[in-house]
Amino acid sequence: MEQCNNKDKNSFLASYPRDYARIKSENKEFTLNLREFSQRVEFITCLETHGKLSPEEAYKQIKALWQELKNSKKHLKP
Repeated sequence: MEQCNNKDKNSFLASYPRDYARIKSENKEFTLNLREFSQRVEFITCLETHGKLSPEEAYKQIKALWQELKNSKKHLKP
């Protein structure tokens, strides 16, 4: 079996750019909001999968997070 080195694993698991300077300043806030959204959705889906949240409650929470993300996009400078 072929061995993977740690650099390959890290680039696969964290494929987003770590250098925030490459992200345009007007997009930086939205990019951070998008990452937070995805992490929170992942957490909610894990809770639902393991029976800690009902599917309806998970849906409500994700829908609220989506609205927050949409609002953050609207308030960015064009």
